Amino acid sequence: MVAFLAFSTGLIGGYFFRKSIAKNQLDSAEARLSKLDEEAKIKSKEILIAAKNKAVEILEDSKREEKSIREEMRKMEARIELKERKLDQSALSLEKERKVLRDKAGEIKKIREEVNRVKLQQLEKLQKIAELSKDDARKLLIKMVEKESKDDLVKMISKLEQQKKEQLEEEAKNLMTIAMQKYAGSHSADTTASTVAIPSDDIKGRIIGREGRNIKSLERLTGAEIIVDDTPEAIVISSFDPMRRDLAKTALEILVSDGRIHPAKIEEAVEKAKKQVQEKMKKAGEAAIYDVGLAGIDPKLTQLLGRLRYRTSYGQNVLLHSLEVAHLAGALAAELGLDVVIAKRAGLFHDIGKAVDHEVQGTHVEIGLNILNKFNQPKEVIDAVASHHEDYPFTSNIGLIVAAADALSASRPGARKDTLEKYLKRMEDLEKTILSFSEVERCYAIQAGREVRVFINSEKVDDLEAFKLAKSIAQKIEEDLNYPGEIKVNVLREVRAVEYAR
Repeated sequence: MVAFLAFSTGLIGGYFFRKSIAKNQLDSAEARLSKLDEEAKIKSKEILIAAKNKAVEILEDSKREEKSIREEMRKMEARIELKERKLDQSALSLEKERKVLRDKAGEIKKIREEVNRVKLQQLEKLQKIAELSKDDARKLLIKMVEKESKDDLVKMISKLEQQKKEQLEEEAKNLMTIAMQKYAGSHSADTTASTVAIPSDDIKGRIIGREGRNIKSLERLTGAEIIVDDTPEAIVISSFDPMRRDLAKTALEILVSDGRIHPAKIEEAVEKAKKQVQEKMKKAGEAAIYDVGLAGIDPKLTQLLGRLRYRTSYGQNVLLHSLEVAHLAGALAAELGLDVVIAKRAGLFHDIGKAVDHEVQGTHVEIGLNILNKFNQPKEVIDAVASHHEDYPFTSNIGLIVAAADALSASRPGARKDTLEKYLKRMEDLEKTILSFSEVERCYAIQAGREVRVFINSEKVDDLEAFKLAKSIAQKIEEDLNYPGEIKVNVLREVRAVEYAR
C-alpha cells in the first residue's frame, strides 16, 4: 500500500513537473515568435521606405528624361517646319520656272514649224528653178564633189593603205622573224625510194629466190616494191607509203644479217620488223613530246603522234611539220603574252587526225577533234585544232597563232614539194579567176603564184576604181581558191601617149 501511494505520488508529481516545464518552454517560444514578428515588421517598414525613396528617384529621373525628349522633339519640329517652308518656297519657284519653260518650248515649237514651212517653200522653189528633186540634187552634188576631189581621194587612200600595210607587214615580219629565230629545224624531203646496203651481190639471188618466190613473198607482206638491179651492193625499195617502205627496209636488213632467206623466214622477219616499226613510232612520239616540253600525255595518244613519222603531206613529213608548228606557235604566243604551253600543245596535235585518216572516214580535222575529245585534251587546244584550216570559226587567239604557224611551216620554200600538174592547175585557176572581171584585159601570175599583175583598160577604169578592183580581186581569190601563204594583187593602169615626128 505504501508503495502504491509512493508510486502514485511520484506519478502525479512528475506530471505537474512536466507540465510546468512545457509551459515554460511554450512561453519562451511565443516570446521568440513575438520578437521575430516585431523585427520583421520593423524590417518591412525599412524596405518599404527604401522602395518609396527609390520610386521617387526613378520618377524624378523619368520626368527629367521626358522633359529632355520633349525639348528635343520641339527642336526637331521647329527644324521640320523650317524645311517645309523652304520646300514650299522651292516648289513655288520650280513651278514658276516650269511654266516659263513650257512657254518657251511652245515658242520654240512655233518657230521650228515656221522654219520648216519656210524651208519646204524654199526647197520647192529651188526644185522648180533647178528642175531637180532633192535626191537628184544630192546625187549630183556628191558626184561633183567626188569628181573634183578624185585625185585627192586616190592619193589619200593610197597613202593610208600603204602606211597601214607597211605597219602591219613590219609588225608581222618582226613576230615571224623572232619566232623563226627561236626555232630553226632541219628539213629532209621524203622520197619514194630507200636503199638497203648488202655485203655482196650474191645475196641478191637469194633475195629473189627460186622463180622469184622470196621477193614476191616479201613484196606481198610489206606492200612495197623490191627492186633488184645492177646497182652494186644495194637493193632499192620503192613505195609512196613511208611506213611500208621502212617496214620492207627493216625486214630486208633482218634477213640480210641473218643470212637465211626463205618464205617462212621472211614472214618471221616481217613480224619482227612490224614490232620494230611500232617501237620506232612510240619513240618518235615520246621524242616529239619531250622536244616540245609537254607532260602528262596519254601513251596511246603518244603512239598516234609517232605514227605521223610515216605520214607525209605534199612531200613534207607531218611529224616534223607538227614539231615546227608547235615551236613556232609557242614562240608567237610568248611574244604576244599568251599561254605558251597551250599553244605548243595545239600546234603539236593540230594534224593528229592524219595519223589514221586512211583508216577512218572524215577529214583529218574532224578525226583529230574526235581523238582529242577522246583523250580529254583542253578545250582551248580542241578549238585551235578545229579552226586551223578555218573549217570552224576562230574562238581564241591561240587558234589564230596555230593557223599562222601552220601556214608559215607549209609555205616556206623547200618545205613541201608539188607536182607540175598541180602547179600549172593552180596557176590556171588563179588567172581564170582574175580574168572573170570584165575590167581586166590580161593578167600574169609570177613568183610561183605568190603575185599577180593585172592590166586594166585605162579608159574604162580610173585610179579610184582601180583600188576598188584590186580589193574585189583579192576578196574573190580568198573565197574561191586554196593556196599557201598570201598572194599579192597588183592592178596596173597605164596611159601611153604616142606620136611620131616626121
